[in-house]
Amino acid sequence: MSSRDKWRKKEWYEVYLPRYFGESKIGETIADDPSKIIGRVLETTLAQVTGDFSQDYIKLYFQATSVDEHGVRTIFKGHEYLRDYLRSLVRRRSTKVDGIFRVNTLDGFKLKVAVVALTQTRIKTSLEKKIRSIMKRIVEEKARNLTFEQMAHEIVLGKLASDIYNEAKKIAALRHVGVRKSELLMTPN
Repeated sequence: MSSRDKWRKKEWYEVYLPRYFGESKIGETIADDPSKIIGRVLETTLAQVTGDFSQDYIKLYFQATSVDEHGVRTIFKGHEYLRDYLRSLVRRRSTKVDGIFRVNTLDGFKLKVAVVALTQTRIKTSLEKKIRSIMKRIVEEKARNLTFEQMAHEIVLGKLASDIYNEAKKIAALRHVGVRKSELLMTPN
């Protein structure tokens, strides 16, 4: 069979966001067999999902879970800040506080959440530790009380980051707090 024939046999499938992100179409993918699509990770930006182009610095990943007719259903796989954006946030004479936490949501999903806080001035290590402990406490508390869908929303739309900011600003003057990366590690069977 020639490569042209193989290409002709392939069909396009529309990819849709999960229900908790509005089920809108995010793109298309091609395959000769629908079963080959399952497991593929597709990416988009938050700006394309919300229509707000000020959120263009957040890349979202969705993994294909099922295919019906010509529609592909997905699950939120994770997100991250674009490298350029993260680099633009870092300044001289300020401290970058990173916190990486592995948590289980209320409904048994396992997530890795990376939070970043940038201060306005350089701070002592003891204050960094206090900020990191606030991050840890809030991320773990949210995961304990929220389902995966709710947690994904709070991570991507900034609610989790703003809760951390409101607590941590009592310790040091902050310039930015955000969840710079998240990753779905495990789904419940």
